Amino acid sequence: MFSMDNSFKKIISEGLANLSNIFKSNKLSDDALGIDIGSSSIKVVQLKKKNGKAILETYGVLSLGPYSNAEVGAITNLKTEDISRALVDLMKESNVTTKTAVISIPSLSSLIFTISLPGKIDENQLSKVIPIEARKYIPVPISEVSLDWFIIPGEEETSESGVASKNVVQPKIEVLVVAIHNDTLSQYQEILKKTDLQSDSFEIEIFSNIRSSLNHELAPVMIIDFGASKTKVSIVEAGIVRVFHVVNRGSQDITRNISQSLSITFEEAEKLKRAVGLDPKIDERVEKIARLSVNYILTDINGIVFAYEKKYNKNISKIFIVGGGSLLSGLLDVTKKNFQAEVVYSDPFSKIEAPAFLEPVLRASGPEFAVAIGLALRQLS
Repeated sequence: MFSMDNSFKKIISEGLANLSNIFKSNKLSDDALGIDIGSSSIKVVQLKKKNGKAILETYGVLSLGPYSNAEVGAITNLKTEDISRALVDLMKESNVTTKTAVISIPSLSSLIFTISLPGKIDENQLSKVIPIEARKYIPVPISEVSLDWFIIPGEEETSESGVASKNVVQPKIEVLVVAIHNDTLSQYQEILKKTDLQSDSFEIEIFSNIRSSLNHELAPVMIIDFGASKTKVSIVEAGIVRVFHVVNRGSQDITRNISQSLSITFEEAEKLKRAVGLDPKIDERVEKIARLSVNYILTDINGIVFAYEKKYNKNISKIFIVGGGSLLSGLLDVTKKNFQAEVVYSDPFSKIEAPAFLEPVLRASGPEFAVAIGLALRQLS
């Protein structure tokens, strides 16, 4: 459940921890609540640690559309008060009992990028150099954001005898940088206050996805997070985020296109999307409309993969699909055909213990709860 080989555990723990100084929690608790606040819904997962195992106590999801007088599944832009009210309602409906929580920071509310620095630079100088370099990527004054960074481990060169050399001088070092607007952090702190939850940590959702989805993968893998408004793409190697990219299409684009093309309401279009998906045998019209949006997303991702493989001379070994939008019927098969690679749904519930009779339901809904489970596991680890 918590076992990893030593090398992977060291890399991923250092990467996630050092990238989370502004989010990091040093508190360990016997129970924890992971809260994933998305643009169209909120997901919660409550876990309890017992005998070294993470036990599922409860979980739930709530659509935010009705809180903005919109349809279920619609993208919202709620005020802090409305998000807090929705979260309180969800915790009541899900019978949440703990007050120890971790909230995810949406990747769309942050910037994640890599910068290259001279290999001989003193690590003590990084706190001065990185903010200067980061200004090139951040569209707002550096004083308005909170920065954190992590030096990506360089690869060891191997001699003719097959022995790795530890004294290789890297011509450059790569640094993974995260920037979050201070207003965003303030908003989430206010949500905690209004919901009477205790937490001294936040985490960007991509790192929660890594924790809940990956196991022993040291070779490059890709995580595709199909959200309501956007699709987030991450290429991860040995637990380290090498590439992060946002595609400006999400599952709501499919619903909206169906609604406009067939002149039906958003609610009717949402039902059709879920019933038909990418199956032309059920409804060829709906399938064609849905496939247009999916093809746009996959074409964009193809460019990301090509650029990565060209730069690092490495292939993507496996692809994980997460997010509520990933549950679109037929998406897995279409993704497999597009990449000609191993593509699987994330199965985050497999990392925790739950009643056996729930296994089919949890496996099917797992991709939607990947972030929330990753957050709760972080608090228990």
